[in-house]
Amino acid sequence: MAPYGSDDSTTEDEADDRRGGRQKAARYVVPVAVVGVAAATIGLVPAFAGSGDPDLPKVSAQQLIEKIAASDVQQLSGTVKISTDLGLPDLGGLESSLGGAATGGGRDGSSADPSSKLMELASGTHTLRVASDGEDKQKLSLLDKAAEYSVIHNGDEVWAYDSKSNEAYHVKDAAASSDSAEKGAKGRSGDVPATPKELAEEALKASDDTTSVTVDGTARIAGRDAYKLLIEPKQSGSTVGAISIAVDAKTGLPLKFTLTPASGGAAVVDAGFTKVDFSRPAASTFDFTPPKGAKVTEGDESKSGGPAGRGDVDKGDKARPGSGKGGEDLGKEFQGLNVIGEGWSSIAQFDTGGEGLPSEGSGGGDAGRFLDSLGDQVSGEFGSGTVFSTRLVNALITDDGKVYAGAVTKDALVKAADAAK
Repeated sequence: MAPYGSDDSTTEDEADDRRGGRQKAARYVVPVAVVGVAAATIGLVPAFAGSGDPDLPKVSAQQLIEKIAASDVQQLSGTVKISTDLGLPDLGGLESSLGGAATGGGRDGSSADPSSKLMELASGTHTLRVASDGEDKQKLSLLDKAAEYSVIHNGDEVWAYDSKSNEAYHVKDAAASSDSAEKGAKGRSGDVPATPKELAEEALKASDDTTSVTVDGTARIAGRDAYKLLIEPKQSGSTVGAISIAVDAKTGLPLKFTLTPASGGAAVVDAGFTKVDFSRPAASTFDFTPPKGAKVTEGDESKSGGPAGRGDVDKGDKARPGSGKGGEDLGKEFQGLNVIGEGWSSIAQFDTGGEGLPSEGSGGGDAGRFLDSLGDQVSGEFGSGTVFSTRLVNALITDDGKVYAGAVTKDALVKAADAAK
């Protein structure tokens, strides 16, 4: 362990260089973005390790971060295991009572639309096959016991196919597909990280002065020698305990990602390849023709009426307060988004302009009783409200319509609400 210990003994100049390198590797962003952070922490189950940790040359945390930033793997194929344990409440028969509206198809009414299909990765255990050949060719397949769902990016086209329903989704738009390899591979669900590399990049964005970053030994992942990078919040109040990233010693590609909660227990996020091959995949891997009889939904025929691949750009605008086309109305309801604190203890706060959520005590009836069963009632100088919790993200909604959310403890949310009163 000694060769891979903390870099706390570095000089002040070296520390400055290290921080600068982190910022160069990935722009700093607040590690919490309201409840949406839950979607950004989709994890992968542990990869199969070899018998014994490899003996590798000593590296510093800074050198390892730079190795990740410099990694430029263009060709690969492999298998990834996915498991996520956010500790979400069991909604029981809620799905059926809604008539399946919550899960039936994507934005365009197709079960093959990636905007909803890939969100299945947010819970449970899954197996993925991934393949890449440069920026213009990627394939991601979600394997089920008796079915397969695939998203294929090839040039200016993106196809998604659900074998269970025999439905396909198609987008043809050079401008949309060439933005980046990752966006193309995931079609219209670019917000859902599905590989250790994407998860590692999200974690490194939070590597500032509020974070301890060290090298924590080595590992054998999917038959590859790897270093382990350990990221830990320095601040109290965060629900994040630690993040471990296994980095391929040769290529710098993150092979495994594990996020453990401060509360202990099983990992919330655990990410890793079980097999990986850095040779070029066969060209036929990225070919796709809809099977006979398959229902095909074209992106340019979406209900939003936008051009191909742009159908949910307008909808995305509407989802952001203050943006155009409907966002102006939302902007009036959400009285600005504020960030309280910094780093891992950051809390997003905004005002819905409403009167909070109905509760049984306030005469909310069945809806109030249902919401009460999902959350914990709290009170303080701010008044009273309800805290909704997962193992990673907590959100406080006060009775006067204010929302406080972040990867922080319930007590931290109450203190923030009291301080803002």
